[in-house]
Amino acid sequence: MQETDEATGSDGPGSDKFSVRDARPEDRDAIISMSLRLAQETEGKPLDVDVLSAGVSRALADPDRLRFWVAERSGHVIGQTAITREWSDWRNGWIWWLQSVYVAIDARGQGVFRRLYEHVHERGRAQPDVIGLRLYVEQDNTRAKKTYEALGMEPGGYHVYEELWRERFHHA
Repeated sequence: MQETDEATGSDGPGSDKFSVRDARPEDRDAIISMSLRLAQETEGKPLDVDVLSAGVSRALADPDRLRFWVAERSGHVIGQTAITREWSDWRNGWIWWLQSVYVAIDARGQGVFRRLYEHVHERGRAQPDVIGLRLYVEQDNTRAKKTYEALGMEPGGYHVYEELWRERFHHA
């Protein structure tokens, strides 16, 4: 699934341009840092850094597991998103789930997530067996909900239930 792609975006007059590209192994620390902030800001959850580090490393080594894209300005990662894939037998196609959506605080409101989303959207639309995008959002994150709705997404009518086996979270 790995392909090289890059897009340039601008957030308007007087702003610095940024690019969107496939994440690379050297983005690992930035992705880990943003993921830690994401969990804390959206859910008030501290993550186990060793587990997160191992997970990010595995994703960067195998983008079929979890594929990251980053927004970069002046050599610094300012935003990220990733996708996992779900096969829908009902619809005979892949649904891409947006994950790990984060934009650095000082880059918010500048079109960074919009460009990340458009980039992923374009990549999905270019593959005939990808039938749509989904994401889950923390139920009280009204700002995120408004952002996603402004991009044309709508609530899917589902609630997410889970049973996580924390004793199986791997550090290595």
